[in-house]
Amino acid sequence: MQIGMVGLGKMGGNMAERLRRGGHEVVGYDRNPAISDVGSLRELVDRLQAPRTVWVMVPAGDPTRTTIERLGELLSAGDLVVDGGNSHYRDDQVHADRLGARGIGFVDVGVSGGVWGLREGYALMAGGAPEHIERLMPIFTTLKPPGEDGFVHAGKVGAGHFVKMVHNGIEYGMMQSLAEGWELLEASDLVTDVLATFRSWRSGTVIRSWLLELLVRALEEDPHLSELKGYAEDSGEGRWTVQAAVEHAVPLPAITAALYARFTSRQADSPAMKMIAALRNQFGGHPVASAEGQTGKGADSPGADVIPPAEAER
Repeated sequence: MQIGMVGLGKMGGNMAERLRRGGHEVVGYDRNPAISDVGSLRELVDRLQAPRTVWVMVPAGDPTRTTIERLGELLSAGDLVVDGGNSHYRDDQVHADRLGARGIGFVDVGVSGGVWGLREGYALMAGGAPEHIERLMPIFTTLKPPGEDGFVHAGKVGAGHFVKMVHNGIEYGMMQSLAEGWELLEASDLVTDVLATFRSWRSGTVIRSWLLELLVRALEEDPHLSELKGYAEDSGEGRWTVQAAVEHAVPLPAITAALYARFTSRQADSPAMKMIAALRNQFGGHPVASAEGQTGKGADSPGADVIPPAEAER
């Protein structure tokens, strides 16, 4: 397929590369001219053959809204827009309605895989009309990991971002449990090799997971996490998950507690939060604060994939 990719940062750039390796033609736009194939969204649209498909990978909120609104002005009936960022699921219906009034399709896709996705593949959670999903299947097949799993058509518009939101909420709880377990092992005078303990759990245990692998990797780099400050941001999706739980009267004690733990991390230097920070950096390249309080350079720093409202056509 031919596809346009808007936002070539840590996720969008790697996704574009994986698609190219899979034989697709990708025309990329980014406000950073050093990595962009075209100079504007208009030029991107002009380079694509109808019916066009444009995948948006910019930060949620105003950057995504502004970009999709501009694409709605430039694209034609029969074209298709995909929002692969971490947008709120309620925003998806607004985008779908506005684009639909112009005859333009819309699909929302939750994407998981972080900085490892180029090599391992991305887990994709899509929401949208069946005909739009079918049209995108060659793209989904290339982006996802090999095998039967890794992709789901979760439901109608908004479903993709809703299940990705819940996925990230679950991730919060899992990371918090691993971090608290690490802190307890570190505090014990009985356990003399914490790293070896976590290594041993990677095989044969019911808690073996990719997060456990990343925890071991983080400890191999810094055995006592002495170089990190116990501070961890929340992506926003943890909050949305808790808010949705309240709306649906569904109790989420573990996920809610994990979210509140991140709030606590901003008030004091928490040992468990050092592990949360280390895990986020391992799987997503998120910035980490050093023990001296300086934030290290990471993939969440403002970068090429950010398209501010005033610069959406830059």
